[in-house]
Amino acid sequence: MPAPSVPRSARAAAIVTWVYTAAYGLPAVPIVVYLIRERELPWLLDLFPMYGGPWWSGDWALFVWLLLGYFAVTLALAFSGWLLWRGRRSGAVLNLALVPVEAFFWWGFDLPIPPLFAIARVVLIAVAWRRLTGRRAEAPV
Repeated sequence: MPAPSVPRSARAAAIVTWVYTAAYGLPAVPIVVYLIRERELPWLLDLFPMYGGPWWSGDWALFVWLLLGYFAVTLALAFSGWLLWRGRRSGAVLNLALVPVEAFFWWGFDLPIPPLFAIARVVLIAVAWRRLTGRRAEAPV
C-alpha cells in the first residue's frame, strides 16, 4: 500500500513554525550572551530593547533563565514542525499545545508579531488535521 501523502497545509504549518522559531527563538541565544557580558539588553536600531517587556526589571540573571526557557520552548516547537513535515498528528498536537506556553513568553517579552504566526499555524493545522497520521507512514513495498 502506498504511503499517504503529507497535506500541503501541514507542510506549510511546519514552514511557518520554523520561520517563527528562526526569527524569535534563535535570537534568544546571542541576546543571552550579550546580557551576560553587558548586564543590559541590546537595543534594536536604538528604538527599543530586544525582548524588553514587562519581565525586564534589570535582574539580568533571572532574565537569562527566562530567555533560555523561551529558547527551549521554540526548540520543542521546531521539533513539532519536523513532525508536521512528516505528516504526524503528534506534531500538530505538540504545536497546538505550545501556543499557550508561547503566549506567556510573548506577553513577558512584549512580542507583538508572534501571535500572527500562531494564528497561521492553527489555521493550517486545522485544514490538515483529518489527513495527518497517528504513526509513521509505511514505506511502499
